[in-house]
Amino acid sequence: MADEETNEETTEETAAAEAVESSEDAPTAEAAEPAEPEEKLHPKEARKRARSRATGPAKSERSNEDRHAERVALRKQKAVARKRRRDQEKAKKTEKGAATPPAEKVAGNPQVRRGTVVSAKPDKTITVRIDTARRHRRYEKIVRSSTTLHAHDETNDANEGDVVTIVECRPLSRLKRWKLVEVVERAK
Repeated sequence: MADEETNEETTEETAAAEAVESSEDAPTAEAAEPAEPEEKLHPKEARKRARSRATGPAKSERSNEDRHAERVALRKQKAVARKRRRDQEKAKKTEKGAATPPAEKVAGNPQVRRGTVVSAKPDKTITVRIDTARRHRRYEKIVRSSTTLHAHDETNDANEGDVVTIVECRPLSRLKRWKLVEVVERAK
Protein backbone atom coordinates (compact mmCIF):
# COMPACT_ATOMS: atom_id res chain seq x y z
CA MET A 1 0.00 0.00 0.00
CA ALA A 2 2.79 2.40 0.96
CA ASP A 3 4.70 1.41 -2.22
CA GLU A 4 1.74 2.38 -4.40
CA GLU A 5 1.49 5.79 -2.71
CA THR A 6 5.20 6.51 -3.22
CA ASN A 7 4.96 5.41 -6.87
CA GLU A 8 2.03 7.78 -7.46
CA GLU A 9 3.91 10.66 -5.82
CA THR A 10 7.06 10.09 -7.90
CA THR A 11 5.08 9.86 -11.16
CA GLU A 12 3.28 13.12 -10.32
CA GLU A 13 6.60 14.85 -9.56
CA THR A 14 8.24 13.65 -12.78
CA ALA A 15 5.19 14.71 -14.83
CA ALA A 16 5.30 18.19 -13.27
CA ALA A 17 9.05 18.49 -13.92
CA GLU A 18 8.61 17.47 -17.58
CA ALA A 19 5.81 20.04 -18.02
CA VAL A 20 8.07 22.80 -16.64
CA GLU A 21 10.94 21.78 -18.92
CA SER A 22 8.73 21.64 -22.01
CA SER A 23 7.29 25.10 -21.26
CA GLU A 24 10.85 26.50 -20.92
CA ASP A 25 12.05 24.83 -24.13
CA ALA A 26 9.17 26.02 -26.29
CA PRO A 27 10.12 29.73 -26.53
CA THR A 28 13.83 28.99 -26.98
CA ALA A 29 13.19 26.51 -29.79
CA GLU A 30 11.26 29.15 -31.76
CA ALA A 31 13.84 31.87 -31.15
CA ALA A 32 16.85 29.69 -32.07
CA GLU A 33 17.96 29.45 -35.65
CA PRO A 34 17.80 26.06 -37.33
CA ALA A 35 20.90 24.05 -36.40
CA GLU A 36 23.47 23.26 -39.09
CA PRO A 37 23.65 19.60 -40.06
CA GLU A 38 26.54 17.88 -38.31
CA GLU A 39 29.63 17.28 -40.37
CA LYS A 40 29.67 13.72 -41.77
CA LEU A 41 32.76 11.82 -40.73
CA HIS A 42 34.20 8.57 -41.94
CA PRO A 43 33.47 5.84 -39.32
CA LYS A 44 37.17 5.45 -38.53
CA GLU A 45 37.56 9.19 -37.97
CA ALA A 46 34.42 9.29 -35.77
CA ARG A 47 35.80 6.42 -33.67
CA LYS A 48 39.15 8.16 -33.38
CA ARG A 49 37.53 11.37 -32.13
CA ALA A 50 35.34 9.49 -29.67
CA ARG A 51 38.40 7.72 -28.26
CA SER A 52 40.36 10.92 -27.96
CA ARG A 53 37.52 12.45 -25.88
CA ALA A 54 37.38 9.46 -23.54
CA THR A 55 41.07 9.16 -22.74
CA GLY A 56 40.93 11.19 -19.54
CA PRO A 57 43.88 13.13 -18.18
CA ALA A 58 46.99 13.20 -20.33
CA LYS A 59 49.84 10.92 -19.33
CA SER A 60 53.21 12.39 -18.55
CA GLU A 61 55.90 12.17 -21.20
CA ARG A 62 58.19 9.17 -20.78
CA SER A 63 61.68 8.71 -22.10
CA ASN A 64 62.69 5.75 -24.24
CA GLU A 65 64.62 4.28 -21.31
CA ASP A 66 61.51 4.43 -19.11
CA ARG A 67 59.39 2.69 -21.75
CA HIS A 68 62.09 0.05 -22.24
CA ALA A 69 62.32 -0.54 -18.48
CA GLU A 70 58.53 -0.98 -18.28
CA ARG A 71 58.61 -3.44 -21.18
CA VAL A 72 61.40 -5.47 -19.56
CA ALA A 73 59.53 -5.56 -16.24
CA LEU A 74 56.35 -6.71 -17.98
CA ARG A 75 58.24 -9.44 -19.85
CA LYS A 76 59.75 -10.71 -16.59
CA GLN A 77 56.33 -10.75 -14.98
CA LYS A 78 54.88 -12.73 -17.89
CA ALA A 79 57.83 -15.16 -17.85
CA VAL A 80 57.23 -15.89 -14.16
CA ALA A 81 53.53 -16.50 -14.86
CA ARG A 82 54.39 -18.83 -17.79
CA LYS A 83 56.83 -20.82 -15.66
CA ARG A 84 54.26 -21.18 -12.88
CA ARG A 85 51.67 -22.40 -15.40
CA ARG A 86 54.09 -24.90 -16.96
CA ASP A 87 55.00 -26.28 -13.53
CA GLN A 88 51.29 -26.75 -12.78
CA GLU A 89 50.78 -28.58 -16.10
CA LYS A 90 53.79 -30.81 -15.39
CA ALA A 91 52.44 -31.62 -11.91
CA LYS A 92 49.06 -32.59 -13.42
CA LYS A 93 50.73 -34.91 -15.93
CA THR A 94 52.70 -36.72 -13.23
CA GLU A 95 49.56 -37.18 -11.08
CA LYS A 96 47.63 -38.99 -13.83
CA GLY A 97 48.21 -42.74 -14.07
CA ALA A 98 49.06 -44.40 -17.37
CA ALA A 99 49.09 -48.02 -18.57
CA THR A 100 52.75 -48.36 -17.57
CA PRO A 101 54.17 -46.24 -14.80
CA PRO A 102 56.78 -43.83 -16.17
CA ALA A 103 60.38 -44.77 -15.58
CA GLU A 104 61.56 -43.29 -12.31
CA LYS A 105 64.57 -41.20 -13.26
CA VAL A 106 66.67 -39.94 -10.42
CA ALA A 107 70.42 -39.52 -10.69
CA GLY A 108 72.04 -42.69 -9.43
CA ASN A 109 68.80 -44.68 -9.19
CA PRO A 110 68.26 -47.39 -11.81
CA GLN A 111 65.05 -47.24 -13.85
CA VAL A 112 62.31 -49.76 -13.06
CA ARG A 113 59.86 -50.99 -15.69
CA ARG A 114 56.94 -53.43 -15.74
CA GLY A 115 56.01 -55.45 -18.79
CA THR A 116 54.94 -58.77 -20.28
CA VAL A 117 57.35 -61.56 -21.19
CA VAL A 118 57.18 -62.17 -24.94
CA SER A 119 59.91 -64.80 -25.19
CA ALA A 120 61.78 -66.95 -22.66
CA LYS A 121 63.51 -69.32 -25.11
CA PRO A 122 67.16 -68.30 -24.63
CA ASP A 123 68.96 -69.51 -21.50
CA LYS A 124 68.89 -66.93 -18.66
CA THR A 125 67.36 -64.29 -20.93
CA ILE A 126 63.80 -63.03 -21.35
CA THR A 127 62.35 -60.58 -23.84
CA VAL A 128 59.93 -58.15 -22.18
CA ARG A 129 57.41 -55.95 -24.01
CA ILE A 130 56.76 -52.60 -22.30
CA ASP A 131 53.41 -51.09 -23.38
CA THR A 132 52.96 -47.34 -23.03
CA ALA A 133 49.91 -45.18 -23.61
CA ARG A 134 50.18 -41.42 -23.60
CA ARG A 135 48.04 -38.52 -24.78
CA HIS A 136 49.24 -36.62 -27.86
CA ARG A 137 50.17 -33.04 -27.00
CA ARG A 138 48.24 -31.27 -29.73
CA TYR A 139 45.58 -33.71 -30.88
CA GLU A 140 44.76 -35.17 -27.44
CA LYS A 141 44.43 -38.66 -28.95
CA ILE A 142 45.79 -41.56 -26.91
CA VAL A 143 48.86 -42.91 -28.69
CA ARG A 144 49.88 -46.45 -27.79
CA SER A 145 53.38 -47.80 -28.37
CA SER A 146 55.56 -50.62 -27.11
CA THR A 147 59.25 -51.34 -26.62
CA THR A 148 60.97 -54.70 -26.26
CA LEU A 149 63.86 -55.09 -23.84
CA HIS A 150 66.11 -58.06 -23.15
CA ALA A 151 66.52 -58.84 -19.46
CA HIS A 152 68.71 -61.24 -17.51
CA ASP A 153 66.82 -64.02 -15.72
CA GLU A 154 69.42 -65.91 -13.65
CA THR A 155 67.14 -68.77 -12.56
CA ASN A 156 64.98 -69.04 -15.73
CA ASP A 157 62.02 -68.22 -13.48
CA ALA A 158 59.83 -66.25 -15.93
CA ASN A 159 57.77 -67.82 -18.73
CA GLU A 160 55.93 -66.37 -21.73
CA GLY A 161 52.91 -64.28 -20.76
CA ASP A 162 54.10 -63.46 -17.23
CA VAL A 163 53.97 -59.87 -16.03
CA VAL A 164 57.39 -58.99 -14.64
CA THR A 165 59.31 -56.10 -13.10
CA ILE A 166 62.77 -55.41 -14.48
CA VAL A 167 65.46 -52.99 -13.34
CA GLU A 168 68.23 -51.24 -15.25
CA CYS A 169 71.75 -52.58 -14.74
CA ARG A 170 75.22 -52.54 -16.30
CA PRO A 171 75.56 -54.02 -19.81
CA LEU A 172 75.54 -57.82 -19.53
CA SER A 173 75.76 -58.56 -23.27
CA ARG A 174 75.22 -56.81 -26.60
CA LEU A 175 71.46 -56.40 -25.94
CA LYS A 176 70.97 -57.07 -22.23
CA ARG A 177 70.92 -53.98 -19.99
CA TRP A 178 68.15 -55.09 -17.60
CA LYS A 179 67.70 -57.68 -14.82
CA LEU A 180 64.58 -59.48 -13.67
CA VAL A 181 63.49 -58.31 -10.21
CA GLU A 182 60.28 -60.28 -9.69
CA VAL A 183 57.44 -62.05 -11.45
CA VAL A 184 54.37 -59.97 -10.57
CA GLU A 185 51.74 -62.18 -12.20
CA ARG A 186 52.04 -65.65 -13.70
CA ALA A 187 50.46 -66.48 -17.09
CA LYS A 188 47.31 -68.59 -16.95
